[in-house]
This record gives sequence, C-alpha cells and structure tokens, in this order.
Amino acid sequence: MNSVSEPLIHLAARVDAIQPFYVMEMMKEAEQLERAGRDIIHMSIGQPDFTAPEPVLEAAANALRRGDMHYTSALGIRALREAIAGHYAHAYGIDVDPARIVVTAGASAALLLACTALVDRDDEVLMPDPCYPCNRHFVTAAEGKPVLVPSGPAERFQLTADDVERLWTSRTRGVLLASPSNPTGTSIAPDELKRIVEAVRARGGFTVVDEIYQGLSYDAPPVCAVSFGDDVITVNSFSKYFNMTGWRLGWLVVPPSLVDAFEKLSQNLFICASALAQHAALACFEPATLAIYEMRRLEFKRRRDFLVPALESLGFAVPVMPDGAFYVYADCRNVPHAAAGDSAVLASAMLHDAGVVMVPGMDFGSAAPHDYVRVSYATAYPRLEEAVERLRGLFSR
Repeated sequence: MNSVSEPLIHLAARVDAIQPFYVMEMMKEAEQLERAGRDIIHMSIGQPDFTAPEPVLEAAANALRRGDMHYTSALGIRALREAIAGHYAHAYGIDVDPARIVVTAGASAALLLACTALVDRDDEVLMPDPCYPCNRHFVTAAEGKPVLVPSGPAERFQLTADDVERLWTSRTRGVLLASPSNPTGTSIAPDELKRIVEAVRARGGFTVVDEIYQGLSYDAPPVCAVSFGDDVITVNSFSKYFNMTGWRLGWLVVPPSLVDAFEKLSQNLFICASALAQHAALACFEPATLAIYEMRRLEFKRRRDFLVPALESLGFAVPVMPDGAFYVYADCRNVPHAAAGDSAVLASAMLHDAGVVMVPGMDFGSAAPHDYVRVSYATAYPRLEEAVERLRGLFSR
C-alpha cells in the first residue's frame, strides 16, 4: 500500500505568537520519571491537593439524578448567579447585581470572553512582568499586543498607577491585572489598585482584574476590584478557593452596559458552562461548605508560613512575602548549587537529582526570568517537609 504524505496545512500566525507553556513541559518530564518508578514531589502546577468537598459532590449527584443536564442560559443558571452575588454581600460587604454576573467555562473562558469583547487588532494591553502566561496569550489570541511592564520586588511584582500614567499611549486599550497574582502570590494594595482604576478610567480604557485567588488571602481581608466602580471587570473561578479545578467553572462581573455583548459572545463561543458543574457549585455557598473552605485556607497559610523560611534556609531569597494564592516567587541566584542564577537549569537539576518539581521563571515573562523559580505549596504539608530535606541534601553535595 502506498503511503499518503500528510498535506501541509497552513497555521494561523497567532499560533506562532503564543509561546509553549513550560510548566506543562516540566510536568511531562516529571510524569516520565514517575512512570520509571521515581517518587516525585510536585511543587509546580497550580492545583490544590484538596478536591471538591462532600456537599458539592452530593449536589452534583442530586443534579444527575434529577436529570438537570440540559443547556443553561449562556449567562448561567439564575440560582448560581444569585448565589455568587450573595457571596459578595456576605463575604465582602459588596452589593453586586446578579444581572452583572456571567457564569463561564472556567476563568480561562472568562478571560477569553473579556479579550474578545474589548481588544481589537493591535490594541495594547498593559500587564505586569512577571504574570501568568495564559493571560497575555488571551490578548494575543484576540490579535492585541500585551505590553509587559517589568515589575520587581519594589512594586510587589505588580503594575502600578505610575506605570499606567507613564506608559499609556494612543494604542493602549486597557490593563489586565491579577490580585493575588500567579506566579508571585502578591496582591495589589487597595490604595494602589484604586489609583490604577482611576488612571485607566481617566483615559477611557478598561480594567480587567483576575481575582481567582481572592479567597486565598492570608494577611488582610481581600480587596474586591468591583468596589472601585461598575466599570471594572473582574474574573473569578471555582478552581482555586473552591477546589473544583477540573469542573471548569468560573464567572465574570461586568458593567451593566456590557452584559448583552458578553451574553452574545458566550452564546456563540461556548453556548454555556457545564450544567452539572453549575448545579454542584450551588453547594459551595452553604455555611457548612464555607466552613470547610475556611479550614483549608488556614492550612494553605500554615504551609506558606513553613515554606518561606524553609526556602530561605536553603539559600533562596523571598523578596516579597506572598500574601495570597499558594505560590512563592523565590530568587535562586544564591542557592549553593552550580546552576544558581539559571532557574531553568536549576529546575531541571532539582527534578532529576532530588525528585522535586518547581517552575522556572521563563514561563512568566522576560524580566529576570532566570533569577526566579515559582514554588507551589498546593501539596500536602508532609510532602513539603520532605521536599525541603531532599533539596537540602542536593545543595550540600
């Protein structure tokens, strides 16, 4: 039989404009080692080791038994939008109209909707460097241009109002922020966030704030960007605080005038978020379930409070104490290892020689990527202790 050569299919230019997601490449390497029999401690991927608690699972089972598996409104089922609005009122004291809430297929779909709705070809969007890589790729997918602003420890690795005022041009359309941030675990101070919103508003732009780690705040009450005006767009998710990563469910809070546009886009791009996930998520807001989430939040804080000084004892520097999420952005230039100062080489050595997975900084931008590794503490406390001892052994060789 004659073999038929595969036809050459032209890919859109946007594919080349989007870089690989190196954390996933690290995960592939780790999985290969695990298949070969190695015990690997995962401190890389941003996935809680906790899973959906029993009330959420029971709500999902009940929905399956009832057959509530049909398409829903593109905006989400009304009961869930009302429950989310109620959560803003009870947890943060903020009045959010349920009509402004758009339920999405995860925060990724929320960000894609926001960029599709707001970004035209060649529009520039200001973002901090470092930042979560997928966020800037959503801008690229909408044919916009992410403008990464070097943001170091002095700025808490976050964009500032001064950056907005200094870098805004006729091509700038808005800002995309994250608070608390992935990869740094740092939040934008309330006064600074307010200044950013006001600076963007004065220039007729949009402010989108990724708040998917909002519930995982440790040192002060979290700040809700919606409190700074109805024109602020926020993104949230059931993945992190609510421990429902694979359920793919999130939401947006959008200005009243934009609800119809977001609904139209959602209808065409996604139809709706998972009906099963939506019905299950209603149980997230029951008092007993929220009590479980609060205990888990405190456990994440306990892990942070152990890990930061432990990393410092190994030679890492933590220039900004992470106040949220479950990440530490650690400076690796002074660790006692030949690969100090080259986070990619060091990450490979830690994986292959100690069985500990961390993520090199090159995933998160071009500002000092070789100086930093992102360390996730979304894994069990005893495993964190073991990882520290493994690295202590590696660095003492």
